[in-house]
Amino acid sequence: MATPDAAESHTSFERALILTIVVFAGAVYASTQTIILVSLPQMQGDLSASIDQISWVVTGNIVASAIGIPPTAWLSARFGRKRLFLFCIGLFIASCLLLSISTTLEEVVLWRIMQGLSGAPLIAITQAIALDIYPRERQGMAMAVWSVGLIVGPVAAPTVGGYLTEIGDWRLVFLAMVPLAVFSFFASLVYVPEWPAERGLRFDWFGFVAVTLGIGAAQFTIDQGQRLDWFESTEIVLLTVVAGFGLYIFVAHILTARNPFLNPRIFKDRNFSVGLITMFFYSPLIYIPMVLMPNMLEDLRDFPALTIGLLLLPRGLGQIVGLSLAGRIVGKVDCRKLLVASLILQAFTTWAMSQWDLGIGIWDIVWPNVLQGIAMGFIFMSIITITYSTLAQERRTEAAALFSLVRNFGTSVGISAAVTLFVRFATESRATLTENAEPFNELFRLPENLSFWDLQSLTSVATLDSQIVRHAQMVGYANDFFVMTVWALALIPLALLARNSLVGPR
Repeated sequence: MATPDAAESHTSFERALILTIVVFAGAVYASTQTIILVSLPQMQGDLSASIDQISWVVTGNIVASAIGIPPTAWLSARFGRKRLFLFCIGLFIASCLLLSISTTLEEVVLWRIMQGLSGAPLIAITQAIALDIYPRERQGMAMAVWSVGLIVGPVAAPTVGGYLTEIGDWRLVFLAMVPLAVFSFFASLVYVPEWPAERGLRFDWFGFVAVTLGIGAAQFTIDQGQRLDWFESTEIVLLTVVAGFGLYIFVAHILTARNPFLNPRIFKDRNFSVGLITMFFYSPLIYIPMVLMPNMLEDLRDFPALTIGLLLLPRGLGQIVGLSLAGRIVGKVDCRKLLVASLILQAFTTWAMSQWDLGIGIWDIVWPNVLQGIAMGFIFMSIITITYSTLAQERRTEAAALFSLVRNFGTSVGISAAVTLFVRFATESRATLTENAEPFNELFRLPENLSFWDLQSLTSVATLDSQIVRHAQMVGYANDFFVMTVWALALIPLALLARNSLVGPR
């Protein structure tokens, strides 16, 4: 297909075909962020990992995605958009194949990082292609198709992942992505047009390396802190120093360099700064339940992987409903009010989840997740509208890259913090329950308990210990959900700091 000089160089059929191909490729990558969630309990057992260790499979991928976004524009201009697109798909295929034959946790985390680095540019490039092949008056439709395609994949992925895990194992989940990605590669090779490279562009690699070092060290510190006893560990102290030094160098560099990686003047826009901070703190609330629930439902309720995948589906469907409804009204109402109302709904759903116990049923799981998905759709659209509502047009490309970086970094930090809190809550609860499991406790002397809870019997002691562990873990999950409730409500004052989203750029 010829190199395009303008959107008019394509027929309607060619545009539709190209849009379908690039949206499919983006959806395949986006699905990998959620398709593996249902498989985490099986991976945890197979790789002999704890819950905080297995979370690296998720957080490593998210951090890599965040790091891979900023240089995308420069790489695309330097080597050509189509070449970079095909290279990223090829790297993604390689990561899926390597994951399907991995045998250790270290290998899985390494290849998931590789998968994140390869996939981050895919999303940005697919969006750029979708915009460029359509004339301005049709770009809204193209973005609607692009958005729906990239939402449907992650929404359906947990159910598909649960089915594949049940009929095979977690490696099959990654292997199943290979033929889809191969199809995307050859379809893109044949039908996606090339855009000419621009050799003269420069990229602030010093600033990029500094922020990458700071983010990477900070993430590793949070991931490993609980396991290494935080600042009692020399490794944690050194990582904290590296993180602080990297972020300090980055801030000093953007304030003093002539052409920095990030122009600090962008933060003078109040709505952009408020939106960025709000997204950083809100983004973990999107993923934390999806990371915690599969382990909870398999370990404490013995649900099979497919059932867990199906139970996560209503959350995604609710999100689609929320995004669809929010898209119709965000331009007509003050998004600050919409955001506050949606955060209250989010807090209500996580409070309902904090009331779960070991006897929760299907309906107890479904209805909070449906409402939470709807709230998420409204919150996400409100934050985006507030963030860009007063920002000058020429700043939006730079702002979009920073927004994605902050969202992914906030998600990874939040997941690590939630897992750390779960471990601490569960450990403290187990210690409290164990203190009361002693022969002098009057409950063990009751006639109805004498035959079952015989503390002189090893079988009874083992059964009692397993029940203590289950109850302690349930307390850990419930407390995590309650923290999320407080977390959501604490974001309300941030929403009130923004200007009216209907005012427009100043």
